[in-house]
Amino acid sequence: MVEERAYWLAWSQVNRVGPILLKRLQQHFGTLAEAWTANAAQLGQVEGFGPQIITAVTAARSQINPQQFLEQHSLKNPNFWTLADADYPRLLLEIPTSPPVLYYRGVVQNQENHGIKPMVGIVGTREPTEYGKRWTRKISSALAKHGFTVVSGMAAGIDTEAHNGCLKAGGRTIAVLGTGVDMVYPPRNQSLYQQIQQQGLVVSEYPAGTGPNRAHFPQRNRIIAGLSRAVLVMEAPSKSGALITAYCANEFCRDVYVLPGSLDNQQSLGCLGLMSRGAHVILNEGHLLEMLGAIPKLDNTVQLQLFPSESTPLPQLEPELAQVFQALADIPTPFDVIVQQANLAPGLVSAALLQLELLGLVSQLPGMRYQRG
Repeated sequence: MVEERAYWLAWSQVNRVGPILLKRLQQHFGTLAEAWTANAAQLGQVEGFGPQIITAVTAARSQINPQQFLEQHSLKNPNFWTLADADYPRLLLEIPTSPPVLYYRGVVQNQENHGIKPMVGIVGTREPTEYGKRWTRKISSALAKHGFTVVSGMAAGIDTEAHNGCLKAGGRTIAVLGTGVDMVYPPRNQSLYQQIQQQGLVVSEYPAGTGPNRAHFPQRNRIIAGLSRAVLVMEAPSKSGALITAYCANEFCRDVYVLPGSLDNQQSLGCLGLMSRGAHVILNEGHLLEMLGAIPKLDNTVQLQLFPSESTPLPQLEPELAQVFQALADIPTPFDVIVQQANLAPGLVSAALLQLELLGLVSQLPGMRYQRG
């Protein structure tokens, strides 16, 4: 694993080879170490690897020694996970664009990384109304007091209110940055940045020294959605980066919730649009917690019980239905955990769960959780 870690880092430096192509390489060659030594003809057998990308790979491999690069890179970036690491956040593994390298600063909590402690994303406009600010603080505080970790982007506006509301309630919060984890943006959030490191975690897919870049912020939104079991959009105009996070959440089969606003408020029009597309409406803190299913803070014992043993008797089912049924337990299981355990596409899992419900073998609970019976 140590060797493979070096190769995930090395491959992440290759121009034009992103997360999706890296996963294809791993699937094709078995390991990225093996892929590093592949010749042009072998690389050409991998979908997406045309002449220009193969040329870029050849150039990068002539300049990078993976083991040496790992040692040098770690001097400025001592804390990071790759997809080869056991502590890489489990929920991020599920998304098709998992960042190959995820840098962090702060206090790591294994229950978050392993998907045991539920995390909820809160996003919105950089210019919220007093209504949006007030409800963001109330919601983030309520989530923190009920054991949720609040995930946001440390931007001005709603993000800042979400982090602050969580911290003041004594909760944990994770800030996903569009800069390196050593950079504070916006600069006025220096104090907040320090608090988050003491009471939570700061993460980024960009190495130390990476400054603000407009192209990076939409990219980091997928990480907010990927880390979260659900995403709340508190206030957002019709053209807003928060909507990108909501669309990513929908793509990743996460629930999307919105704070209802007024038609007269331009900052609420994006939320109203999401409502028209089927997003859940937040009526108050209690209503939100009920919709989320008040996901409990699970310990390791309960986590192990989520996955039935191979000896569990199965009814006679078609292969895909049996695969999904096997991934369920007699206690509520989150949809994202079922997807991971069944090792099937989210769409196939969703269709299979519906069929199993119709057969009376599965019941759906609030918060996209399912259990047998």
